[in-house]
Amino acid sequence: MSSKHGRKEVLCHFTYAVSDGNLDSFNYETIMEHPENNKEYKGLTVNAGVEQPSIVNPYLKRGRFKRHEMSVGDMVEGILKGNVTVLSQAVTLIESVNPDHYAKAQEVIEKCLPHSGKSLRIGISGVPGAGKSTSIDQFGLHVLDRTGGKLAVLAIDPSSERSKGSILGDKTRMEKLSVRQDAFIRPSPTAGSLGGVARKTRETIILCEAAGYDKIFVETVGVGQSETACHSMVDFFLLIQLAGTGDELQGIKRGIMEISDGIVINKCDGENVEKCRLAARNFRNALHFFPAPESGWQPKVLCYSGFYGTGVKEIWDMVYEYFDFVKGNGYFFRRRNEQSKYWMYETINEHLRDHFYNDPAIQQRLKDAEFSVLEGRRTSFAAASGLLDEYFKNMNS
Repeated sequence: MSSKHGRKEVLCHFTYAVSDGNLDSFNYETIMEHPENNKEYKGLTVNAGVEQPSIVNPYLKRGRFKRHEMSVGDMVEGILKGNVTVLSQAVTLIESVNPDHYAKAQEVIEKCLPHSGKSLRIGISGVPGAGKSTSIDQFGLHVLDRTGGKLAVLAIDPSSERSKGSILGDKTRMEKLSVRQDAFIRPSPTAGSLGGVARKTRETIILCEAAGYDKIFVETVGVGQSETACHSMVDFFLLIQLAGTGDELQGIKRGIMEISDGIVINKCDGENVEKCRLAARNFRNALHFFPAPESGWQPKVLCYSGFYGTGVKEIWDMVYEYFDFVKGNGYFFRRRNEQSKYWMYETINEHLRDHFYNDPAIQQRLKDAEFSVLEGRRTSFAAASGLLDEYFKNMNS
């Protein structure tokens, strides 16, 4: 039996067997023939198709768009002219972990150093969610409209302990400031650095100052009370707090509270006003437990709203009052010299650590030392002592 439906021909075959009047077996087979196999369509041919095209253009000439590598002189000249593109490339060069980039980056820093040191460096920290990025957006607009000049924001973003990656999304919360031509916003990963501040941030500050930025904001990741590395590279340290995060006993804990030059309570708006005022009183009481700062400045506690921008003027009146005070008694310049000495020792420690781990003999022995510690055959102190002894032995030989 056969029938035609449209352009398809369907052939049905039935096969059956009868035993003692009963149906013993039944077989039903359907064969569908395509039109191209029918004699009526003898001239029709169907191609096998084409291969899947490559996702990469095979005609692309590799290296045609290769970026021109700038020399040290060209890079320094671009930075001194305030070229933002060249400044960004120089910061990337500083943050690179490639050993070949280190010598070039240090040469750029050395040539920019005489043109630095003329800015006001302000560190901004606080607990996660305190509104640091939103506040910087308001602070930046206020200070640029008030005093003019140029502002550089170095936003430090936390890196993942698993993937080692970083979102670098702080700039998205600085919507108004990011479109200003007189503002430069550079997010950077922590890359496992101590204190939540990237190790290369201080060098980045030097480049920004050489490019003509007279105000530098350093936003930290806000990991809590042990974050003090930012204080060693800024002139004024501003701590952003929230209402209801703890009573005055929280402030007694030595750490980030005692190095703050100013404390501000954010989100002081709506029904949260009374809570913010109560928190401000608690923090003022806590500050009395600390000894007098070396600068002689008594930190102040203020309330403001980063979302509505209220109270921002009072905060910057406090900041400029602080700078007038410390420049008047000479602490500002002594502090800058102490910071330079601190970072000299930090640089020495960093180079010694890198030289130790990049030593070929240590790299060969390091895995064996790890296995011996994991298997319990040696203590961690004994394994470390053995590696250090071999390292110093190789240096003397």
